[in-house]
Amino acid sequence: MSQSSIPVDTAHKILAEALGQVVLIRLRGGKVVRGRLKSYDIHLNIVLDDAEEEAIDGSWRKLGTVLIRGENIVVISPS
Repeated sequence: MSQSSIPVDTAHKILAEALGQVVLIRLRGGKVVRGRLKSYDIHLNIVLDDAEEEAIDGSWRKLGTVLIRGENIVVISPS
């Protein structure tokens, strides 16, 4: 395991504590999405309610409920 890797068990624990709270997610390609964490699975696929995407001008575009594949997630942070 590399020094920058977080064990999957630790990641799942952090996500379990964040359920129902707003999280900020940075995706591959630089997009940023935020929303209320509804659920996740063993592959770290994420479902967000009331999701919004940050636009280039810094405004937020409403998306609603979204599913984000775990392989596209770079960072998840509680807001």
